[in-house]
Amino acid sequence: MRAEQVADGVYRLCTLMVNVYFVEAASRSWALVDTGMRGYSGAIRREAERLFDSPPLAILLTHGHFDHTGGLPGLANRWGVPVYAHPLELPYLTGRSSYPPPDPTVGGGSQSWISPLFPRGPIELDDSVHILPEDGVVPGLPEWQWLLTAGHAPGHVSFFRDRDRTLIAGDAVVTTRQESLINVMLQHEIVWRPPAYYTCDWAAARRSVETIAALDPEVLATGHGHPMRGALMRLELRNLVDDFDYVMPMSGRYIPFPAVTDHRGVVHVPPRVGVSPAQIGIATAIGAAGIGLAWYARARLKGSRYGSLRALP
Repeated sequence: MRAEQVADGVYRLCTLMVNVYFVEAASRSWALVDTGMRGYSGAIRREAERLFDSPPLAILLTHGHFDHTGGLPGLANRWGVPVYAHPLELPYLTGRSSYPPPDPTVGGGSQSWISPLFPRGPIELDDSVHILPEDGVVPGLPEWQWLLTAGHAPGHVSFFRDRDRTLIAGDAVVTTRQESLINVMLQHEIVWRPPAYYTCDWAAARRSVETIAALDPEVLATGHGHPMRGALMRLELRNLVDDFDYVMPMSGRYIPFPAVTDHRGVVHVPPRVGVSPAQIGIATAIGAAGIGLAWYARARLKGSRYGSLRALP
């Protein structure tokens, strides 16, 4: 696995279906944004050693969902570096609260159907977790600022560098339809809403998309999907703002009322709607079978002369 350069001093490594970013600062110092899926910490370390001469100054989290923190405990311990997150994410990183339950009724794809199987319990980092500075400064990266882009997670943040308008957006927006396993595997590019099954506040998610569009980024580096850049990306981003009422789910557990969270974690979640435990079980079985078939198809595709082609719409 090799990281690809997506902007000046910014490198992306895909861990199964989630991106992590190595971000260089002055004098070859650097920071890691997110830690990807569990089982990829070795790959992350190897790329870090290839790209840089020293451990990172910090690990920065866009949010604490399992697919962005899989390598976090091991990497933080091995490197002995601080971890930074928004204060509203701390309950889920310090053992105090689980995230709001995912909603398998939204999104319409097998990723949504199997989302009840995804881990949502807290991890316990305690002393190594620090709060991002209130003034927007990013520790270790003086050219960057962080912005609250909540909705997908209570304390979700994005990182922006103004000099070349590079945005590391996490899951506030993504560049593939993450609810669809086929799109996840084949990475069809589209500027898209946050993954629906984990988004627990759609009004906040809308505001975050508006915030991101107002930055007018040149490079959009997201948690899921390929980085996108340029005028076409910005057009799709503006279209997402204009069409948000159409792309967000029409109904679901967190529509119209969001999960209520605070610095202690989850305070209240709306009741489950539209699906029974038995239906969840059936959908989960179908989704698990779909994952196996999709991975098999992807492996076959990699071995064919069509392996470099992008997905069909």
